[in-house]
Amino acid sequence: MEQATVLVRDLKVRRGRKTVFDGIGFEIPRGEVTGLLGPSGCGKTTLLRAIVGVQAGVQGELQVLGESAGSRSLRTRVAYATQAASVYDDLSVRQNLAFFARALGAPRGDEDRVIDLVGLRDQAKQRVEALSGGQRNRVSLAAALLGSPELIVLDEPTVGLDPVLRAELWALFRKLASEGATLIVSSHVMDEALHCDRLLLLREGEIVADTTPSNLLESTGERDPEAAFLAVIAGAGSGAAMPGHPRHAGEVAS
Repeated sequence: MEQATVLVRDLKVRRGRKTVFDGIGFEIPRGEVTGLLGPSGCGKTTLLRAIVGVQAGVQGELQVLGESAGSRSLRTRVAYATQAASVYDDLSVRQNLAFFARALGAPRGDEDRVIDLVGLRDQAKQRVEALSGGQRNRVSLAAALLGSPELIVLDEPTVGLDPVLRAELWALFRKLASEGATLIVSSHVMDEALHCDRLLLLREGEIVADTTPSNLLESTGERDPEAAFLAVIAGAGSGAAMPGHPRHAGEVAS
């Protein structure tokens, strides 16, 4: 059996006096797009930060590519793009990416490859400060793709983008997965669930469903993901087990 890209067992995370997660568990297989969906404030960013090894207050087992999350050996194998663009405003798109490419030890000229991947060829010489919010986010995404990482973790990568650009990015995510990369993409837009191979639905620090888009719709009898999510929430509140939903903390759905 192929080793999971991400393995989580009995994960607990505290931020100050607040318990964000109290014993969740799941696995993420290789070469798929896993959507981490749920409303704002449900713990998506905290979970992503735990997976990439930058979140404090983490307990439990969290393995990434066979190593402990945050291990030095994962530095070039795991990429993380935060929701806020993490780039230098006073540098051009190409200068930003050339800088990050050198820091990561990416192949020579890799900045041009990722510029084309995210559709910023026409803006390559522009300073980041002159770009729109959506374009700035795409520069951050390009930086995350440098060096062809095995696991790509993206926090709300399509926020602020128009429908055409969102569709283009999801086509890119599918292409990356088809080439062997594993992607974890968070979003609060439930319609984006349909672009994923797998779904982890979060609410108030709990995984209320670990499923696929087709199973989510079929099991709830709904036609759109937002209505299906609300049906899952109603089912979880009543104590009914949804298909693919781990009823107990730390139990992983098959």
